[in-house]
Amino acid sequence: MPGRADSTRSDTALGATPFRPRQLALALDHPESYAREDFLSGSCNEDALALLDSWPDWPANAVAVIGPAGSGKTHLATMWAAVAGARVVSTHALDQAALPAALATGALVVENAAAVPDGRTLFHLINLAREENSFLLLTAHAPPAAWPFAIPDLLSRLRALPVVALKAPDDAMLRAVIVKLAADRQLAVDANVVRYLSARIERSFAAAKAAVTALDREALRQRRPATRALAAEVLRGRGS
Repeated sequence: MPGRADSTRSDTALGATPFRPRQLALALDHPESYAREDFLSGSCNEDALALLDSWPDWPANAVAVIGPAGSGKTHLATMWAAVAGARVVSTHALDQAALPAALATGALVVENAAAVPDGRTLFHLINLAREENSFLLLTAHAPPAAWPFAIPDLLSRLRALPVVALKAPDDAMLRAVIVKLAADRQLAVDANVVRYLSARIERSFAAAKAAVTALDREALRQRRPATRALAAEVLRGRGS
């Protein structure tokens, strides 16, 4: 990945103070690795990891992994898909006619399954997977029993799904996540910065990502290192 660019232009009229334009922090995407070696395991996700590692000896052919945004559902699902040869489909790409093709490899990931537009499609998918002895991994924020479907038979099947929940990170995990997020952005942070952030943000993966993103953008904008002082400015600016 290219290094962090620092472009500075000076207008050097004789006797004039050089003009240094304010650097803009561009909202660039930073690629995330979903490889197994980049997964941070701990008490908050050990149950989900153990379930996925137990495949194909699952308690049922379909399981659900639930948790808040940024908690690792996509990472876990991608890891399992690589091992099981599963396809990964968008909820909006599912329709009843395409279900046999979706299950062609014998394993399928449906992320954000609670947002499937038509509950009948999900009902037929669960039934077809059972008939064909295929495997389904469904992810969502809330437990399947709370998904917004009104079909009684579907609700019955959803309530029967084995569910593992991703929990809020403990202090050690939150610090590890901050370090990883900073490394993904090529942002150098020391232990003081990591401790400062972890002690002052909400204990969630989403909050860690938001804090590191804000710190990175402000460091770029001000052309300053990501120090504890800058982290304090960023959190004050975000109302933390």
